[in-house]
Amino acid sequence: MEQILSLLQRPLRHTPDLQAQSILLLKKVIEAAGGKALPCIVDVRDEQQISNAVEKAVEKFGGIDILVNNASAISLTNTLETPTKRVDLMMNVNTRGTYLTSKACIPYLKKSKVAHILNLSPPLNLNPLWFKQHCAYTIAKYGMSMCVLGMAEEFKGEIAVNALWPKTAIHTAAVEMLGGSDVENLCRKVDIIADAAYSIFKKPKSFTGNFIVDENILKEEGIKNFDVYAVKPGHSLLPDMFLDEYPDLVTKKTESHGAVPELKGEKPQSPAEQRSGAVEETFRIVKDSLTDDIVKATQAVFQFELSGEDGGTWFLDLKNKSGNIGYGEPSDHADVVMSMSTDDFVKMFSGKLKPTMAFMSGKLKIKGNMALAVKLEKLMNQLQAKL
Repeated sequence: MEQILSLLQRPLRHTPDLQAQSILLLKKVIEAAGGKALPCIVDVRDEQQISNAVEKAVEKFGGIDILVNNASAISLTNTLETPTKRVDLMMNVNTRGTYLTSKACIPYLKKSKVAHILNLSPPLNLNPLWFKQHCAYTIAKYGMSMCVLGMAEEFKGEIAVNALWPKTAIHTAAVEMLGGSDVENLCRKVDIIADAAYSIFKKPKSFTGNFIVDENILKEEGIKNFDVYAVKPGHSLLPDMFLDEYPDLVTKKTESHGAVPELKGEKPQSPAEQRSGAVEETFRIVKDSLTDDIVKATQAVFQFELSGEDGGTWFLDLKNKSGNIGYGEPSDHADVVMSMSTDDFVKMFSGKLKPTMAFMSGKLKIKGNMALAVKLEKLMNQLQAKL
């Protein structure tokens, strides 16, 4: 079967050259595999740009059989921390962009014998947990899913409209931006999404209105070994958001590796965590472990806003002289501000709570340079034996 693909890609404002290189590289990969491609850099917030790209695709290939709505914007921040500009971006790219692109393609999809629309969006379980931690992002992603709910019914018998969502984190630039380079080993490769999507596209138009999890549909296809999809086979995987099974799955994964569960009731604190001065003791050990090499390699000032017992503002200066730690705000501007409870702070530095998991579950809030936050996580890993 001849593979024909029209590539629509949302432009990145600050990296137009990189954007052009990436989409042209993908074109070469498709053509090397025997397919045909039409690369189009499109801002999915602009209805005219969408329309122009669709018309170009129809003119070149004679029609449209499949639409994949994959463009997405993300900000895992709560209501008060999410700027209106960021809210508008997520709504316009995720929900509105999906709606407008679908609308532009539907007249041509209705002429196809194998018409499919596939949105990369989560099941509509409406769990308040996801709204609580990042309300605007959840609304925007659920908007994509509601397009599935509505259009599947509206175009039943003409177009199959479904949603696909990963069971685990997928190693993409967005995930690496949120969790740092170390998160890679907790992820699966994008191949699992591609294989799951192909399984969906093989199905008839009557297969519509479904909210599909990648692993589940591949199990139905007879696949049993999912290690082939792991970036690091055998390594524990980070469950993705928006799934009802997420709390139990996270609990099992973290407990099996000696970690404290993230999304269920807290276990009773150990005596070491209950004692007064746990935060001060943690900082003392960190200070005793500082070296000129660590300061030189990190070059950042961290501020910690801690709530609960031993709470308050602390700082860790890994930029000036031989480094410094203290109570209160740093003398220099903080490059990264981390907000969390004192219990979670102690757990993070002792290795009982992974910073990536804390951030994804909303227990850790980060403002500032994410790349420098990742450097601190590496330092935590070095100190765990002493803590």
